[in-house]
Amino acid sequence: MPARSVFDFDNAIVRAPAPSVVAGLRAVDRGAPTPAGVRAEHEAYVAALEAAGVAVEQLPALEAFPDSIFVEDPALVFPEGAIVLRPGAASRFGEAAAIAPVLRRRFSTVLELPGPGFADGGDVLVTPRAVMIGLSDRTDRVGSRGPDRPAGGARSATGLVVATPPGVLHFKSDCSLLDDETILSTGRLAASGVFEGFRLLLTPDGEEAAANALRVNDRVFLGDGFPRTAALLEAAGYKVVRLATAEIGKIDAGLSCMSLRWRAASDR
Repeated sequence: MPARSVFDFDNAIVRAPAPSVVAGLRAVDRGAPTPAGVRAEHEAYVAALEAAGVAVEQLPALEAFPDSIFVEDPALVFPEGAIVLRPGAASRFGEAAAIAPVLRRRFSTVLELPGPGFADGGDVLVTPRAVMIGLSDRTDRVGSRGPDRPAGGARSATGLVVATPPGVLHFKSDCSLLDDETILSTGRLAASGVFEGFRLLLTPDGEEAAANALRVNDRVFLGDGFPRTAALLEAAGYKVVRLATAEIGKIDAGLSCMSLRWRAASDR
């Protein structure tokens, strides 16, 4: 059986948003989201995962951690195991400890990122060629040494530390994997040369936030506020699923950060 692509998933973990999500971190004040608005976007996101053939486990809300809906930041998951990370924002330190027992239940191998460094999952892009770790305000060089190799070491992809553009929250705020050979990227990140050897599709001017798309099986999830990017992807042959992201966008979030996704090792 041929190896599956890194965007082939049959399992995901999400966490329900707490009412405290309105106090989530934000670099730019775009107004506060409403709990109902975030909940509606999250429910539509879960439904889209399930429609794509993914079995979703939803964890209960954590009122003490406003950003805990964004489960991809405190952990990484692979078919071979999981890595508990050290989020780079002080208000999120407890999220890793909260999700660790869930990962130990789901995976036989769970590693923990040692201190003193920090790393957010939003800075980690898994491609068939490398696990790319972007240095940012949330991921430092010491922390980047932890996610550079998948848990269990079974994958052939190597770790590659790269730079996130100044002023960009996470590496994946500016890029996403569309298929084994193609990256959706902002022009500013593409200009850095980090994607040498990949085919690049660039987000249109004014739609840079669309770069945080999410490939899940045979479809690409995309925020519904980016019509020119949607047209670009559809013209390139991708099946685009448009999802509302206006509310989560107010707290500096996008589509990739709301789930931990993997394919069971027995299915590889």
